[in-house]
Amino acid sequence: MSTARPAPEDAGMRSHYVSASDFDPKFGNAATDYERYRATYPSELFDRLKAVGVGTENQRVLDLGTGTGFLARELRQRGSSVIGVDLDRELLAVARRASREEADNTEYIWARAEQIPIRENSVDVVTAGQCWHWFDRDHVCSEVQRVITSGGTIVITHFDWLPRNRNVVDETEQLILDWNSDWPGAGGTGFYPDWTRDLSKAEFQNIETFSFETTIEYSHDAWRGRIRASAGVGGSLSEEEIREFDEQLDDHLKSSFPDEPIEVPHRSFTVICTAP
Repeated sequence: MSTARPAPEDAGMRSHYVSASDFDPKFGNAATDYERYRATYPSELFDRLKAVGVGTENQRVLDLGTGTGFLARELRQRGSSVIGVDLDRELLAVARRASREEADNTEYIWARAEQIPIRENSVDVVTAGQCWHWFDRDHVCSEVQRVITSGGTIVITHFDWLPRNRNVVDETEQLILDWNSDWPGAGGTGFYPDWTRDLSKAEFQNIETFSFETTIEYSHDAWRGRIRASAGVGGSLSEEEIREFDEQLDDHLKSSFPDEPIEVPHRSFTVICTAP
């Protein structure tokens, strides 16, 4: 599937691709760790999406905020024709390399989600994995309405670690805040009720949610890599700060969580709706 128009120029784009709090991480600075250590979405998610008709053969999918293409490639492997959109060139370079290695023909476009360079009514499904909070959501909803077919499906999904009293997530988050007090990601529950309000306000229909918990096992090295790939560390600290933070986390893991692998609870949360 190739529905692309020429991408907009660089000038003025990045200033629009921030969260409401103006916390603006540069994930491309941690692209290597991002690809290697970020947990992929659980297979149960794709089973549930398939049950509602998402990720089928020859379905035209647009994946917003595609990053290194985790979600895009999973859907492509299930037979869908996929375009991934992201504003970070470093992450897109990783995504393109992975797709070449897997020969999956996923198409990637450098663009912001608020100004998608594809034609009207040209996709059946729009997905947004782990990224909706970074968008100007009113503008993105308008763009989704423009590019999706009538009755098409919108999927917003997250896969988040869960901080619980003195578990490794809780203590790691406190360490991140010691280094980066502006980081807005601590204390999450993995639930996003605001996304349903966004979609309802934009007059999308048949809004439903589902969630489930699972556990991911990490070695000390893998957990450190996962944290380096986070917005609060690799996305916003300097190289020297990242190195010093990583050493401190390593010491803390060895003293407080010496047994490996570490079991880290996660929640998968998804909102699904249809276009008018």
